[in-house]
Amino acid sequence: MRQTLDLHLLGAVASQSNPFPMRLLRRIPLLVVEAACGDGVVSSSNEMQELWPLGEVDQKGTRFPCCIVWTPLPVVSWLAPYIGHVGIAREDGTVMDFAGSNFVSVDDLAYGSAARYLQLDRRKCCFPANLAAHVCARSYEHSEAGTAISWDDALQSGARRFEHKCYNLFTCNSHSFVASCLNRLAYGGSVGWNVLNLAALVWLRGRWLGKMAVVRSLLPFAAVACVGVLMAGWSFLIGMAAFSSLLLGWFVLGVYCFKGLVC
Repeated sequence: MRQTLDLHLLGAVASQSNPFPMRLLRRIPLLVVEAACGDGVVSSSNEMQELWPLGEVDQKGTRFPCCIVWTPLPVVSWLAPYIGHVGIAREDGTVMDFAGSNFVSVDDLAYGSAARYLQLDRRKCCFPANLAAHVCARSYEHSEAGTAISWDDALQSGARRFEHKCYNLFTCNSHSFVASCLNRLAYGGSVGWNVLNLAALVWLRGRWLGKMAVVRSLLPFAAVACVGVLMAGWSFLIGMAAFSSLLLGWFVLGVYCFKGLVC
């Protein structure tokens, strides 16, 4: 405030002698504001990483700071073990997941505790204060998908949106919610996250939470496969493969061929 008054006083004195300094002084506040805003955008991104360090992942399966978590689905995962339920955790490790129609669960992962997790890097996210502050290459697409000023803000915005959606395993499920959050974060510079590339990311780069998590996830599938082969022969495995192919084909069509069919 004092600096602004000093500028006005200098301008008043200068205007009496020469009008040119007055025009120059009028531009000074704008230059100062622009410089301050530019510095703030750069420092805010760096300060977030320095001032808010993440806690450690709790191997007991209760806290996963900035992680995607995965747990098997009853019955469905017995036939297709790559199908499961996912959630995404806030910076404090609290997991949020789309657990049912008009309901986003907080700190209560549906279908049991997590079996796999993948911790994401906040430095790969884009937190723009305005359109000019984007660090991702797809600024306009990011703005259309929805932006956020922090990791938790992106998750909260995604939760508000999915609190008005109906849950459906084939069209709008937990993967849809997490993919929407990643698009708001522009994670990895991309706003094209969907149920398929999200599932691939978790399975290719995720980590198991111990040996019991592996057993809990894969043993039912192995048991069903063995019993099926004993009762129906090898044709049972062909049927399981056909089921997996149809399921995968549905999501490929819904995501890439018929836009909007799978959210």
